[in-house]
Amino acid sequence: MTDLSLPKLPGSLPDKRQVAASFSRAASSYDSVAQLQRDVGNELLSRLPQDREPGRWLDMGCGTGYFSRLLGERFQASEGLALDIAEGMLEHARPLGGAQHFIAGDAERLPLQGQSCELIFSSLAVQWCADFRSVLSEAHRVLKPGGVLAFASLCVGTLYELRDSWRQVDGMVHVNRFREFSTYQQLCAASGLHVLSLETRPHVLHYPDVRSLTHELKALGAHNLNPGRPGGLTGRARIKGLIDAYEQFRQAQGLPATYQVVYAVLEKPL
Repeated sequence: MTDLSLPKLPGSLPDKRQVAASFSRAASSYDSVAQLQRDVGNELLSRLPQDREPGRWLDMGCGTGYFSRLLGERFQASEGLALDIAEGMLEHARPLGGAQHFIAGDAERLPLQGQSCELIFSSLAVQWCADFRSVLSEAHRVLKPGGVLAFASLCVGTLYELRDSWRQVDGMVHVNRFREFSTYQQLCAASGLHVLSLETRPHVLHYPDVRSLTHELKALGAHNLNPGRPGGLTGRARIKGLIDAYEQFRQAQGLPATYQVVYAVLEKPL
């Protein structure tokens, strides 16, 4: 088990205890509304080097185990490890299989031996880690020489429509903060891992109304977890203000929600 009784995290990212609790509560509803997660994870899978057959792989931030099961199907002769900080997600994932081992743990302090994996796969999890340098350091430690870290994350620009709409209503933090893409570039370059590919691509979803978007974010466990977020219930007048402001973004397909997705494939030198 990872010790979560830690001092407050540096910077402006959410406290991991709140992240773990939020995603645990969302375990039963997550897959029903996780279109973005499936699309991004499938894209990340397609970016894995085709000539590799890892002896052991790690799904880091496995959530409900959706991609653990796909990795298990793809690498049937391999041993699979599924790791998540949220116990509720692991309880949901474990009976569905895909991996041989389900582990409660933190990507910043992996409870694994050095040079024990040939592949670390992580889709839409590391954006919740305050110390991404430690994530990369731990991946470097756990990977065997020649091993691959493939991750998808989110960067600044994600949910900018929701952020800008709330900004017209009040000055409080309503949308999760994310790193600059340039920070991912700098940290990956300094990680000791060889960057095979690193890019950001927008992924836009459309919703009939604001309530549909905020309901999905809550069902995913990805609603606002930031320090500085408003407490208590949101008043009717402020909700109406949000709806009116967001309507300015409406397109023919509906209200857009843009996710700036970072895709990266890194290799540990031989």
